[in-house]
Amino acid sequence: MRKTSSGYYLQLDGIRFIAVTLVLVDHLLAKINTIPLGPLGVNLFFVLSGFLITGILIKSREKNEGTPGGFGRYLKKFYIRRTIRIFPIYYLTIALLYLFDVPPVRDTVWWCFLYGTNIWIAVNQHWMGSIDHFWSLAVEEQVYIFMPFLIFLTPKKWFVQVFFSMSVMSILLRLYFHLSGYDWVVPYVTMPACLDAFGIGAFMAWLRIHHPEKFISLFSKSWLVWLSLAGWILVIFWAKSFPETHNIANNVFDRLFASVFGFFLIGNAVVGYKGAMGWLLESPVASYLGKISYGMYLYHNFVYNHYHSGPTHPTVRLMNKIYQYVPALSHSLLFEFILLFSLTVMVASVSWFVIEKPINALKDRYAK
Repeated sequence: MRKTSSGYYLQLDGIRFIAVTLVLVDHLLAKINTIPLGPLGVNLFFVLSGFLITGILIKSREKNEGTPGGFGRYLKKFYIRRTIRIFPIYYLTIALLYLFDVPPVRDTVWWCFLYGTNIWIAVNQHWMGSIDHFWSLAVEEQVYIFMPFLIFLTPKKWFVQVFFSMSVMSILLRLYFHLSGYDWVVPYVTMPACLDAFGIGAFMAWLRIHHPEKFISLFSKSWLVWLSLAGWILVIFWAKSFPETHNIANNVFDRLFASVFGFFLIGNAVVGYKGAMGWLLESPVASYLGKISYGMYLYHNFVYNHYHSGPTHPTVRLMNKIYQYVPALSHSLLFEFILLFSLTVMVASVSWFVIEKPINALKDRYAK
């Protein structure tokens, strides 16, 4: 296993880097991109969250179960650590968006505040403009609400059946939404319809803790990563064969195959890639961008959004100023992407060093 003495998996920041880069490529190059790289990146985050959170909760249960006040300590530690990591920059962002009256934040502020933007989108079957991407943060937070209770209260011998049931229920729910004629955003953003990704990640954590030899054996086979990636690519080709843009392939099966790919990609990273892939995932750049990936994801739509950043947006004005002095760059998508990616990294870096890193240091003090 490629991890530090404190149990930190060395290559998982590199996985976060890959996931957030897929999202940024999809969103920042929306004018030309037709491959669902963004959904793939989001599903990698979901599988990774399922793996890490379930592993933390299983170990915490084993430590606290059967001790006086154990359940309370178990919940307290988990929720305090999640709150310290997630809430500060999320609510700061909402406050700034509200202050500057960025639509539709003032009209939907309670949905934002209560991590319900995905519910708003599903109910209205309509996106929310520059805060569209909040839906996945809402899904994760909703999973965090029930997952600690599920892990602590479920008999250990039923873990695999529960994780499998989560996944099957999620797929069947997406199929129901599709066959019932709901808009494609409903199966895409509804939390229960995302649970196959979390269930697959949870199973990975169970296997890692209770059957480490089988875990190492399974995830030492890099060809399974390529096979699962090929499976996802075949689903994308299947989806492209339909006359309608949104169809059963991408509404129902895309997330499942993306999650299976995430299962093998992340599992192999836990064991430890060697060669070029290992070098990439452990490189200083990938590790750093993985550490600030939460901020990159949170802020990127405000740095620039193809559909909602008008001519007065600071980034648009900056690009126009550059093009005024260097006209040859005005048609360069590569330059545009590098500029927007760099600006996103700059904003996320300031957030990391000024807000997130100092606050994260409080986790061990208040969540013992």
